[in-house]
Amino acid sequence: MGRVKTIARRSFLIGSAAVAGGVVFGTYLYKREGENPLLDGLKPGETAITPYVKIDAQGITLITPRADVGQGAWSMQAHMIAEELDIDPRSAKLSPGPADAIYYNGVVGAEALPIAATSDTMLARGGRGAVDVMGKLMGLHITGGSSTVPDMYDRLRMAGAVARETLIKAAMKQTGLPRDQLGTENGCIVLPDGLKIEYIDLASIAAEIEPVQDVTLRDPSEWRYLTKPQKRTDIVAKSTGRQIYGIDMQMDGMVIATTRTNPAIGGGLNGFDAEAARQMRGVSAVLPITGGIAVVADNTWRAFQAAQAVECDWGPSPYIGDSADQFAAVAASFTDDHRDSRFKDEGDVEEALQDASVVEAEYRIPYLAHAPMEPMSVVVKLTEGRLDIWTGTQIPRFVKANMARLTGLDGDDIHVHVLMSGGSFGRRLEDDYIGQAVEIAMQMPDTPIKMIWQREEDFTHDFPRPLAIARGRGAVADAGIAAFDLSIAAPSVAESSLARLNQPAFGPDVAIVAGAWDQPFQIPNYRVTGYRTPAMVPISSWRSVGASGNGFMHESFMDEMCHAAGVDPLQERLRLCWHDASRKVLEAVGEMSEWGSDLGPNRGRGLAFTLAFGVPVAEVVEVTNTPDGIRIDKVFVAADVGRVLDPVNFEAQLQGGVIFGLGHAMNCELTYRDGVAEQENYHAYEGMRLHQTPLIMVRGLENGDKIGGIGESAVPPAAPALANAIFAATGQRIRELPLSKSIDFV
Repeated sequence: MGRVKTIARRSFLIGSAAVAGGVVFGTYLYKREGENPLLDGLKPGETAITPYVKIDAQGITLITPRADVGQGAWSMQAHMIAEELDIDPRSAKLSPGPADAIYYNGVVGAEALPIAATSDTMLARGGRGAVDVMGKLMGLHITGGSSTVPDMYDRLRMAGAVARETLIKAAMKQTGLPRDQLGTENGCIVLPDGLKIEYIDLASIAAEIEPVQDVTLRDPSEWRYLTKPQKRTDIVAKSTGRQIYGIDMQMDGMVIATTRTNPAIGGGLNGFDAEAARQMRGVSAVLPITGGIAVVADNTWRAFQAAQAVECDWGPSPYIGDSADQFAAVAASFTDDHRDSRFKDEGDVEEALQDASVVEAEYRIPYLAHAPMEPMSVVVKLTEGRLDIWTGTQIPRFVKANMARLTGLDGDDIHVHVLMSGGSFGRRLEDDYIGQAVEIAMQMPDTPIKMIWQREEDFTHDFPRPLAIARGRGAVADAGIAAFDLSIAAPSVAESSLARLNQPAFGPDVAIVAGAWDQPFQIPNYRVTGYRTPAMVPISSWRSVGASGNGFMHESFMDEMCHAAGVDPLQERLRLCWHDASRKVLEAVGEMSEWGSDLGPNRGRGLAFTLAFGVPVAEVVEVTNTPDGIRIDKVFVAADVGRVLDPVNFEAQLQGGVIFGLGHAMNCELTYRDGVAEQENYHAYEGMRLHQTPLIMVRGLENGDKIGGIGESAVPPAAPALANAIFAATGQRIRELPLSKSIDFV
């Protein structure tokens, strides 16, 4: 209970105000008070309790400000509030709330620091604290980096507890009973005789009393929802086809638009001929936008067809246009003047390699598209002095700022309504498609416009996961790894994506070496160096960011070094691993997979481990080498998030991450010719098919000292575990993704 009381003491009340017979109060992490955005526009009879709880005559609304892109974020946030508020989360309405600084993310920025998740030094704690303060000062309302649960775990439970205790205090005033005779149950105050007072009947009284400032969070032994198998709040709607995504948004008088911009990335539009398109049925307008054209029609199909009928004279791309030349630019970046970081430099690598038999290898990973199932779509309406935007986005406040610059409106006059997304994998950290829709709206004011990209537009205008090359050098001694030197060259995600958000990028880009430099292995001579390739095509974060590729390169080389030393890959990792939670994850996956047992002929196991986003994950892949190609039979996954708040979603996220990682490792790449992406749709970018999906067994451990997120951490080990399994089954070492360039899969 010591930690719980500490949280209570460092939490401060936002304040209270009587509103329409109700009350507004809440918690904040710092002494400086924040404004509750739910106060704006409250109707008679409505009450906002903290920035996360709103009550009206119809019931309770829980504010879940981290975006839901399919990972269950809204459901998880609702459960955290509901646990302390003592309501059934499925009985409440959920809302992402407005785009507001009070919903800042104080955790996500820590991934940009050169501080290992395993570090608990004073400097590390101070750095994370500074990031939290900076997130608040910037109003960093953003979803990403598997940060939803780590960032909101304390804040949402505190918000629920403050609301609960203040409502109890209101009941004390109404009934005259002391606190120890009152309880709560499913949205009601319970009196000693069993009578119940609903929360909604106490709001007006709560407005007249001093809010409770010191609350105690419930002991986990009292939890009804957290850590128990849960039914996600969206599961019924999604299972029955009733879930409303951004693309489903409808409004009276709405028209449909689509856009075509230069397929050569960054190229301009010299001119266009839209005469044929304007004559097509249902087409109402063909409009110029930055770098291309927009077509407005009465339905999606007609807009798509007309857009293809516009004859465009495109300019060339300003970037390196062909994949071979792009990789050549990366290969040329292993020089001192391109060196970006060296966060890991232990022992004397050069001395250790000087007199040893050196093991050398080079690994390559390609650009990867985000390719979410729901294509980029948005509804916008621009009226005099006001812009409304309805879309699935992870950056609502950045959207406001960027659209303010585009339209000249004040940010307060731009209203972003966040909707559920049909996938993202990082794509909805961008707002380029929103800008296009707003450009259309500026030419068609007072008209609701739904802009939907064609799938081909989505692929060819993605901001992909960057390509990269890693070069490994190592040495063995005394039947173990003695030296491990990994150099990684890649373009900077931070430099590219922050520029589009009009934010500066300072210092080294940790993403270039993430998932490699910060691994918990005590190798005597251990070095990881990052090299920054000059910018090529614009890039962005992709599920697990830098670790997505670095996990493959680091763990593939680790496997090669184990075999060069003649040691078992699991036992050597255990020997080298100094981090207790990581060791236990490795031990667990070894036990689950019966590591070391004989699989029989033409079969093999591969192991990989990656600590990313503070979560250690180990995976073992079993494969069979059939006459028709590699068959993936089983995958075993062990992960430690400190505390598993929802076992059902935990398992689903790990399984989904494995499938995502394996599918991309097997088949996917984005290549360019003359600046144009060559893969335009799923037929050319095929992930794992249903018949290829293996049995995936999951185990969650709770040995970590901090709570972690699980949306991304299962992705990095998947590719190297598969590649290492292929080596075990066939003797073929594959060092370039996708693996299908070197071997067939069945």
